[in-house]
Amino acid sequence: MLIFEILLALLLAGSFVHFTLTKRKNNFHTSLLAQHIDTSEEMKRTLAMGLYMRFKKENADSPPNYSSTYIKQDPFMFESFVAEVIQKAKGGSTWVLPASGDFGVDFEHTTNEGLFLGQVKCYQGDLPFDPIALIHSNMIKKGAKGGYVITTGSFTPAAREYAEGLNIELINGVKLVDLWLNGLVNVEQEIKNLSPEYI
Repeated sequence: MLIFEILLALLLAGSFVHFTLTKRKNNFHTSLLAQHIDTSEEMKRTLAMGLYMRFKKENADSPPNYSSTYIKQDPFMFESFVAEVIQKAKGGSTWVLPASGDFGVDFEHTTNEGLFLGQVKCYQGDLPFDPIALIHSNMIKKGAKGGYVITTGSFTPAAREYAEGLNIELINGVKLVDLWLNGLVNVEQEIKNLSPEYI
């Protein structure tokens, strides 16, 4: 009986060592991949351009013939996509407003800090200050804590200057990709926390 207990103890110890080494190796590989993603500005810019292509409005008279490999969605789906990215990356809950009569607010984001209003633009160029002024006006009307203006492109210098001190976060395409990737990491961590055997 004593020999059986010793063998069982050795087997358990060996299993624990194997599990620990495997976990370290997986964590190391995950860390290397995360570092590569974080440092790859070129990849993030490419993904931002891909988001633009995925959600941009096409000419109804002559729609392009994209490969079946690509994901092509209606431009209105961009609002839902961004709201989900914000919710996964920043927590809280989001609600996408109906497309008509939204007065420039595409989604609401509720957190412990309060209400935040968001406007999204699937835009190729640099966004002017107009959407910032519109979201700021809505923040005042609704008593919102802050806001977001989010685009697949970027912002003009005038837009950046206009947003200063308004508690409106300007999120360009690269930062949107960052939030998207961070949100995926947050969800993966939640899954790991719920089921330890996933590790």
